[in-house]
Amino acid sequence: MEQAASVNVDPAQRADSDGSCSKWRDWTGFWLLGLCNNFAYVVMLSAAHDILKQQESANATSATPAPLTVDVQAGNSSSSPYDCNPVSTAAVLLADILPTLVIKLAAPCVIHKLPYGFRVLFCALMAATSFLLVSFSSAMWMSILGVVFASVSAGLGELSFLSLTVYFSRDVLGAWGSGTGGAGVAGAFLYSGLTQVGLSPQVTLQIMLVVPVALLISYFFLLAPPPTLPQWREKQYAAVVSEERQQLMDDSEEEEQGESTPGTRSSGPLTPKEKLHVIRGLMRFVFPLALVYFAEYFINQGLMELLYFPNVFLSHAEQYRWYQTLYQVGVLVSRSSLCCIKIRKLWALSLLQVVNVLLLLLAVRFHFLPNPWAVFAIILYEGLLGGAAYVNTFYFISKESEDRHREFAMAAASVGDSLGIALAGLAAFPVHRYFCSL
Repeated sequence: MEQAASVNVDPAQRADSDGSCSKWRDWTGFWLLGLCNNFAYVVMLSAAHDILKQQESANATSATPAPLTVDVQAGNSSSSPYDCNPVSTAAVLLADILPTLVIKLAAPCVIHKLPYGFRVLFCALMAATSFLLVSFSSAMWMSILGVVFASVSAGLGELSFLSLTVYFSRDVLGAWGSGTGGAGVAGAFLYSGLTQVGLSPQVTLQIMLVVPVALLISYFFLLAPPPTLPQWREKQYAAVVSEERQQLMDDSEEEEQGESTPGTRSSGPLTPKEKLHVIRGLMRFVFPLALVYFAEYFINQGLMELLYFPNVFLSHAEQYRWYQTLYQVGVLVSRSSLCCIKIRKLWALSLLQVVNVLLLLLAVRFHFLPNPWAVFAIILYEGLLGGAAYVNTFYFISKESEDRHREFAMAAASVGDSLGIALAGLAAFPVHRYFCSL
């Protein structure tokens, strides 16, 4: 009798259990995909100061020009109050973002012809190559090439995984955003921590080769993809939406609004006219996202290196690393906040970030901030604004786009942050040159 009772399990309960397990796997999988996808990109920015210092030291062994930097802590006199690398860390930023920007501008129109499985394999290969190239680099061009490979991996991965979310419940957007924030903290903290305890930047980068492997495991073994997903074979873009996929979207809408808003069910690929219409509608999201990222990366790669306090227990390189780490902590917190708070006024976040730029620009020029702790607080706040802008932008794009347009819209809108970052890198060069010439 007891045996029979244990066998006769209610099919509805079994279905609920399977569905709960699949949702857990998908949420965890997208969190890890966000973490692994952005990891190399973050590490390259955290290592920017060390990459440039390494090449500067290598060049100094073959030539003996007058040094462009001074040891301020040692009390050496100099006409400049700034401890500057001869090349701004914006050089690493541009190498880290320009390939991403090119991919995001071109790929949304053609990327649907490449199934997701091949995209993920390519991204993992590019990330592994970037770590190896930078760790074994013997010249500046090798370091920059390694950063470019990291950029290609992150750019293609971001637009691919954002597009991939439309095949799952909208809950995975929060997981993806939180994972990308986690990449910032994990990448910056591990790099700062491992180098702080005595490991060389080269060995640290080689240890991080485990991350591309984790990316492959997360996608191929953890996610529970629906049958509609074009994994290895090309399928028509925007084919007829399956009942399973549509139900996921409807359920998300019902939970948030109490009603469902099904998308358009027409089949066939989007026409150029339809894509142009979608892009025009995205401008109200792309411009605020680009502005907030321009502001925060102008701070990160144009001003952070110049916010140096000589008479504290942290060296210049250590101060720079921990600025990057605290920024990423702020990003993690705000990108994980989607389940608690949703912010529709994206322009407000952009304007607040611009205020941060002006404040720190004046601080670099007039040195009125008393110690690095004040900078730590501002940088943490900067990260909170940037992460909130990112995750809320893509949440509302997913929520307000028609189902037929959603996959293309998510990929196309990803150009916003990369455009802002690229412009910030270009603007950082003359600013760095100006302050270092004082």
